[in-house]
Amino acid sequence: MASAAAAPVLLVGGWTLAAARQPDGFDAVRGSISALAGAGAADAWVMTGALAGLGACHLVTASGLRAAPAAARAGLALGGLATFAVAATPLPAEGGSGAHAVAAVVAFGALAAWPALGRRSPVVRLLRPLPAAAAAAALGALVLWVGQQAVTGGAALGLSERAAAGAQAVYPLLVVLSARARRA
Repeated sequence: MASAAAAPVLLVGGWTLAAARQPDGFDAVRGSISALAGAGAADAWVMTGALAGLGACHLVTASGLRAAPAAARAGLALGGLATFAVAATPLPAEGGSGAHAVAAVVAFGALAAWPALGRRSPVVRLLRPLPAAAAAAALGALVLWVGQQAVTGGAALGLSERAAAGAQAVYPLLVVLSARARRA
């Protein structure tokens, strides 16, 4: 429960504090979360630490969510490991990074897909077929928005990333709460 609750707090707190520490300001609608952890960011350690903490939260939640099917837990864990890789491969001051892009795609993809991997859970309501499919579809749609913004150089890249990453950080908490409600 603690790791699932800490995930959205770390993510939102990290991007909020990191943006506030940029001397020239930061446009959260346009600016990527990764830019806050990149080589050109002031106090990049703030967002890097938040991303690493988020990855750890996903791993701990995956290991503790015993009521979920193994495939769902593996998908959530993969998302956590890929989030670590995002933190470990910061963007350079100029241009992009292939390793960072691959890590981000894997993280976003795994964190969008994991609910569907648990869609046969007899115990966790949010991992039953209809809610799991709906969650995976919604999370996947947000990830597609991120991809569209990244590919087209869209003006809402930062907003799309925050919507997708935020939803992906909150959904494990909802699943844990659903599992706990079932046990009670």
